[in-house]
Amino acid sequence: MTNQEQDIFEIISHGGNARSLAYEALTAAEEYDFEKAESLLKEASAELGHAHKTQTRLIQAELNGNPTEKSLLMIHAQDHLMTAISEQKLIEHMVRIIKKLKEER
Repeated sequence: MTNQEQDIFEIISHGGNARSLAYEALTAAEEYDFEKAESLLKEASAELGHAHKTQTRLIQAELNGNPTEKSLLMIHAQDHLMTAISEQKLIEHMVRIIKKLKEER
């Protein structure tokens, strides 16, 4: 496996982990376990941080004249990460809404 392939799989793996953790957090919030939801969202953010760090390294390499080979797998990794980030933000908002609704009962 090349370094680039390893980087791609890191982005996909960490992005997928983040997405799974975010959905677990949403399930916890539906059960009104907000402490667990917050903990899972923190874990999801850490996973996104790992993926973003790899992505940033690839971008910096390209800016420094060492471009990354464009491939369908790289495009998939970027799409996967972008979706995970978007869903994380949406789920964070949903957890806040569920918490607010619970408090208003």
